[in-house]
Amino acid sequence: MKKNLKRVIWAVVFIGLIFMAGFAYFVYTSVFTSNTAFNNEEAHVYIPTGASFSDVLTELRPLLKNDVSFEAVANRKKYPANIKPGHFIIKKGMNNNDIVNAIRIGNTPIKVKFNNQERLENLAGHLSRQLEADSLSLLNAMKDASFLQESGFTEASAIGMYIPNTYEMYWNMSPDGFTEKMLEEYNRFWNASRNQKAKSIGLTRDQVMSLAAVVQKETAKEEERPRVAGLYMNRINKGMMLQADPTVIFAKKHSEGDFDQVIKRVLYKDLENPSLYNTYKHVGVPPGPITMPDISSIDAVLNYEKHDYLYMVANVKDFGYHKFAKSLAQHNRNRQEYVRWINSQGVNR
Repeated sequence: MKKNLKRVIWAVVFIGLIFMAGFAYFVYTSVFTSNTAFNNEEAHVYIPTGASFSDVLTELRPLLKNDVSFEAVANRKKYPANIKPGHFIIKKGMNNNDIVNAIRIGNTPIKVKFNNQERLENLAGHLSRQLEADSLSLLNAMKDASFLQESGFTEASAIGMYIPNTYEMYWNMSPDGFTEKMLEEYNRFWNASRNQKAKSIGLTRDQVMSLAAVVQKETAKEEERPRVAGLYMNRINKGMMLQADPTVIFAKKHSEGDFDQVIKRVLYKDLENPSLYNTYKHVGVPPGPITMPDISSIDAVLNYEKHDYLYMVANVKDFGYHKFAKSLAQHNRNRQEYVRWINSQGVNR
């Protein structure tokens, strides 16, 4: 009888040890062994605001060797009740414990980049492809009347607040958070040195941005921008109209509400457009930027080249650059060369 009891006890102990070993192995493989199924050094995971655990699993499943073990660990760590939105990085070789920690507390900023956009609408659309927020939400935040008034912008000048560059921010940043951040970046850009330079040339920040946008549209050659800016500053200081063709093109698009049209040639009838953006009709800079100027264009205005040029026209012998003139007679000679060339190309609009 005693022998049978001992056998039963040893059998129970043995089975218990096997069970414990199996459980330990399960815990070890579930928690501490690698569960990544990708070959790159890291994978990027985007968890949207309001996501459920099922949504998270759908996002992670292609990256995991075993989603069942991940789910078990996530439940054990109570992750389904504490899901955080954002951009998270999972590194190759991470175990389930590391993965849960990464998507719970590792919201990582992304690099957001934008270039020269003509309107806030274009900018919002461009940003919506990089951030969680949709274009309409971003546009509404950019045009919010209270925000514009408090920050000192109008709807026309507001695009000047967004200086083309690469910025670090959170993917799930709210639209209002985005505009606040960009206002901070704008004020940081306008440091004491730039503010002093604007004052010394007699322009406000908004006027500098509007003129820089014209310079941006006139020439793609960074080295030529200070000379172009100097030409327009000469005109401003003499009380002359800028007579910049890019402003006529923008005025036409703005007046007709069609920014998709492609205009390669300005016609005489376009010069009669009464729009405030048309610098053939109105003295001074446009009421707002006709595009988002690069930093190089802004600094070209603030550090414009000193010279006596008042006119310029595209140089058909050195494409991308311009021929500059001090007198109207000289300009007309340069212009005739350009007109002959463009007519030879058959460009009518």
